[in-house]
Amino acid sequence: MCEELREQFPDISVSKIRYLEDQGLIAPKRTRGGYRLFAPDDIERLTTILRLQRDEFLPLRVIREELEGPGASAERTRRRTVGITDREDEIDEAELCDRASVSADFVRQLEEYGLIVSRTEAGDRLYGESEADIAASCARLARFGVDGRHLRTFLTAAGRQAALVEQLVAPGLRSRNSERRKNSLDDLEVLSRVAQELSHLLLLRDLRSTVERTS
Repeated sequence: MCEELREQFPDISVSKIRYLEDQGLIAPKRTRGGYRLFAPDDIERLTTILRLQRDEFLPLRVIREELEGPGASAERTRRRTVGITDREDEIDEAELCDRASVSADFVRQLEEYGLIVSRTEAGDRLYGESEADIAASCARLARFGVDGRHLRTFLTAAGRQAALVEQLVAPGLRSRNSERRKNSLDDLEVLSRVAQELSHLLLLRDLRSTVERTS
């Protein structure tokens, strides 16, 4: 099992898998001798957990909500994060609503505020698959009273970060030299992850300060 996943997750270990099992995030069947038997669905779930830890820096409590809460359909759980250079498959509005467990009215509200984007083809609205994940995240925040207008705070912050990263790699991306362009695309992937990690850490620091001030 570990060797099968090590190429994607070099730091995977038996103890880490056991810890995830102890936390109730995975539940592989066992033989009479106590050996764990990982079915394909178990491997997909474990891969999703490891990806959410690595790529999105989510704590296990939030990962459990991602996997088991509203909007956590099997299709969404199994789908990998689409990289910057990957082409996304498209879904229609009905499928987006189903995957994110949101209403069509909520989707239109998010579109109105620019939080999700679509294109129209033959009268149908089509969305990239990741728009369903965005809609699901917005829905979870909405349950805490954060409406579309205030959700734009996240959009504005992301836009500023993207603009900064773009300045760093734009010359290479415009280059006619294929090797230089490839290197710039690789840099873009790295920068996106580092920027995401930094944003997450700064947010946690500010929230810790809030807790300390109110304790």
